[in-house]
Amino acid sequence: MAGISTHVLDSASGRPAAGVRIDFSAFDGTTWKLVKTITTNKDGRTDAPVLAPADAKVGQYELLFHVGDYFQRPGANQSEAPFLDTVPVRFSIFDAKQHYHVPMLCSGWSCSTYRGS
Repeated sequence: MAGISTHVLDSASGRPAAGVRIDFSAFDGTTWKLVKTITTNKDGRTDAPVLAPADAKVGQYELLFHVGDYFQRPGANQSEAPFLDTVPVRFSIFDAKQHYHVPMLCSGWSCSTYRGS
């Protein structure tokens, strides 16, 4: 399976982060172009791939995670405004036949990502 997928985990609560807005953009050689906006489901995943295998091609991409909005919602157990607002993750597809999973682990104070499987 090729393409791009993601999921978001709330590392402060140890649970999937539902309702996180993610803007997906592609670099066209000059500027970043918004491809689509998606939202995580109750499992912290997107209902469909961020980029379907048939649409995958070599290039530069960005996932912009709106974690600040997530941690400011009612019930977020955040006593102060979150330190992080939007977190951009820019990466490259160098082989369109491979799958690129880009998870986000976040709290109101930190985040991390990696290339998953």
